[in-house]
Amino acid sequence: MTNRDIIRVMKRELMDILVCPVCKGELHLTVEEENEGEIVSGSLHCGKCKVDYPIVDTIPDLLPPDQRH
Repeated sequence: MTNRDIIRVMKRELMDILVCPVCKGELHLTVEEENEGEIVSGSLHCGKCKVDYPIVDTIPDLLPPDQRH
C-alpha cells in the first residue's frame, strides 16, 4: 500500500506517517488554506529530493514527478 492508496483528505495528523514517495524522506507541510482541520490547499516538500507535492481540494498528489501529467 502506498501513500496515494490511503490518503483521501489531507489532515495535519497524517504528517506523522507521510514520507516522500521517491526517497522515503521527511515531508514538510505548507498550508495555503485550511478548513475544519482539513488542508484544502498547500504543498508537501521533500528537502532531500527538492520536490514539491501539491495539495489541491484537500487531496495531496503524491505521484513522483516523472509520473505526473
